[in-house]
Amino acid sequence: MKTLVIYTHPNHQSLSYAFLQEVLRGCEENSNIEAVKVLDLYKEQFNPILVFNENKRRRDMHVDPEFAEYREQLRWADKIVLVYPIWWGRPPAMLMGFIDQMFASGFAYQEHGGLLPEGLLKGKSVVCISSMKGPTFYPLFWLNNAHKILMRKALFNYVGIKRIKFFEFGNMESPRGRHREKLDKVYRYFRKIDR
Repeated sequence: MKTLVIYTHPNHQSLSYAFLQEVLRGCEENSNIEAVKVLDLYKEQFNPILVFNENKRRRDMHVDPEFAEYREQLRWADKIVLVYPIWWGRPPAMLMGFIDQMFASGFAYQEHGGLLPEGLLKGKSVVCISSMKGPTFYPLFWLNNAHKILMRKALFNYVGIKRIKFFEFGNMESPRGRHREKLDKVYRYFRKIDR
């Protein structure tokens, strides 16, 4: 199993970075995982701004040479792991800008004139690891589960990915946030997964 970890947080002293380290530690101890690549969007200085003009057309996004390496990483991966904070009820703009530009028609899905397109990333699986200041139940009760619906239905199901696992941790700025317990949970998951 080839695993691509997309890390989206500007601070390497953050809790998100600690989650990244536990993902990597678990993967290293798992014989089912043959290779791991990390894509740190802030370190890469990825430009999240979507641009269309006379030189850059939307219909050509799937072959834009600027993103060829990222497309190849996504093709390569059997499992895509996203590590990010929840800000204002959703992933950071950096990650959303990556999604806007990478999950393009002709690469991630193909229109055939029907109600839904054909997802071109079938067979892959996704794990979303997110943390937030507010309580864990906040997105469910106050935001109608908007974050999970966005990631599962509006994005991954649309491009053909059906196996999606969420670790959505709340109260992470509290000294009673049980950080070590949550970090261990992520580590144990990646140490044992087999697909």
